[in-house]
Amino acid sequence: MAGRLLFMRVLAPKVSIGKAAMSDMRPIIGNREIVGFGYNGQPTYMDRVDFPLPAIRWKETTPDIQALREKEKGDWRKLSLEEKKALYRASFCQTFAEMKAPTGEWKSVVGGAFVLIAVAFWVFYGMKTFVYAPLPNSFKEENRQAQLRRIIDLQVNPVQGISSKWDYEKDEWKK
Repeated sequence: MAGRLLFMRVLAPKVSIGKAAMSDMRPIIGNREIVGFGYNGQPTYMDRVDFPLPAIRWKETTPDIQALREKEKGDWRKLSLEEKKALYRASFCQTFAEMKAPTGEWKSVVGGAFVLIAVAFWVFYGMKTFVYAPLPNSFKEENRQAQLRRIIDLQVNPVQGISSKWDYEKDEWKK
């Protein structure tokens, strides 16, 4: 909220006054024309599908582009297709089809994820092999069976525990 208030009070008036704002931003934007408010009110250019109107034009104004802009003020049917494309490319960097086209970035993301998974696997394997001590004898199957038999013989938790599932008369698990 404070950032928005600061923007509205301090930064927005610089953009909205036109030529005075251009004198402040000239080292950044060069000789490009400010044509609107833009995405965030700053004179910047961004190709975005969700906000297709950048604050400044893509290319700086040259005599060729200026002549086309004067010609565009007249009848558009007199403009050739190449002239219309040149006018579009002077104002915008990409078309919507170019913005929406797949970039293939997902391949590098998936590849990076696989590399990280492989590194994590090798770190785990190295730690298990060289750092951790071997498991104690109590993890062996025969020792676990002996522990289970001892729990049953001592009748540990006979109401709801594991001993409640043992039939002591038949010396086997209840069915």
